[in-house]
Amino acid sequence: MAGEWPTVRLEEVALVTDYVANGSFALLKENVTYRSKPAYAILVRTVDFNNAWNGHYVWVDDHAYNFLSKSRLEPGDLVLSNVGSVGLVFRVPNLGKPMTLGPNAVMCRTRDRGRLDQGFLYYFFLSEKGQEAIRSITSGSVQPKFNKTDLRVLRVPLPPISEQRAIAHILGTLDDKIELNRRMNETLEAMARALFKSWFVDFEPVRAKMEGRWHPGESLPGLPAHLYDLFPNSLVDSELGEIPEGWEVKSLGDLADLIKGVSYSSAELQPSRTALVTLKSFNRGGGYRSDGLKPFIGDYKDEQVIRPGEVVISFTDVTQAAEVIGRSALVRSSPDFDILVASLDVGIIRQRNAFLKAPFFYCLLSSEDFVDYILGYVNGTTVLHLDKAGVPLYRFACPPVLIAEAWANLCVRIYEQIDQNEHESRTLAALRDALLPKLISGEIRVKNAEKIVETDV
Repeated sequence: MAGEWPTVRLEEVALVTDYVANGSFALLKENVTYRSKPAYAILVRTVDFNNAWNGHYVWVDDHAYNFLSKSRLEPGDLVLSNVGSVGLVFRVPNLGKPMTLGPNAVMCRTRDRGRLDQGFLYYFFLSEKGQEAIRSITSGSVQPKFNKTDLRVLRVPLPPISEQRAIAHILGTLDDKIELNRRMNETLEAMARALFKSWFVDFEPVRAKMEGRWHPGESLPGLPAHLYDLFPNSLVDSELGEIPEGWEVKSLGDLADLIKGVSYSSAELQPSRTALVTLKSFNRGGGYRSDGLKPFIGDYKDEQVIRPGEVVISFTDVTQAAEVIGRSALVRSSPDFDILVASLDVGIIRQRNAFLKAPFFYCLLSSEDFVDYILGYVNGTTVLHLDKAGVPLYRFACPPVLIAEAWANLCVRIYEQIDQNEHESRTLAALRDALLPKLISGEIRVKNAEKIVETDV
């Protein structure tokens, strides 16, 4: 049992450090400029962990990186949030650039790998036992926090190293598959967007016919031969510039309704089978996050209920780089909730024409042209707000029915695979969450731990 495992102070087996390790914070603010565009090193912040490392980072120059020399990070280091959302723990990925620790976080790095496995320490901190230990050193109600000194003397269990590695391997294998599915879904979604851009923004099928690069009976990438006769072979002038002959310029409001979400109070965020789709349901740069739902017991209108597969758009943003405002997401079903409702910061794009499916509007609202357009309707400084009147006015080249349906038929398999991957990841996550406390507590002991690790090696 876990009670039989010895415990040690964390500082005996791990390095623990925080943000400014060799200078004052005031000096750092005075001498170092934070950059949103790539510079020398990535400043690893807890907010980036919550956005699945989707490439939206804050960068610092080489002076800042050298200034924070004791806060430099290596792939695999553990980072714990120690202010506000206390106890969040993440493993630093290999981002291919120098990295240094951001504010409101503490870094842990195993210094004696013969006694403490880094992966085991990660899962210990994720477990309820580890979270309970962190709560024991946390103080403050309005702004909970703990310091690195208290974390250093925190006692952690020390099973035999072979068992630590086996536990980390079992749980890590599940997490690796979940991460692989996430990356696969990013790739699949990028494929759908690329096909949309080719057909409906660059008009590549029409240009290929005009330039003699596509011939009857011939298939090109993203252009099956049987679609040849659907596309015209000329472009004509329009208010948007050249568009394919026979296509019409339409506004978003001609084809879809914009439904505003429900206003709510914090008292209405209570356990329920109904949940709000909120700002936290959007990834930076767009896309859906299933962990952003909030249980909700308040009143709402039928039209504010989001059907799985519908498109939503963000009306508000607290990121200074406007990475969420006006961005869209394709909502998926949730096993934890029966009803999903749009919150006040979220709008539903509900199509009125059956031939234009939700994925079409999702890709349309994800296009660079729409993002650039909608920024013209954004105001605010600390918190950004979108003037909702601008959304229905957006104009685009609308394809004929048969072309829109052909694109949807090609993409339906992509979105079906995304849903399958998401379902598998939820199943794997449930299995991991069930195993985690039992393995960390010693309720389940790993037999043949050495052989499990050897097969991995």
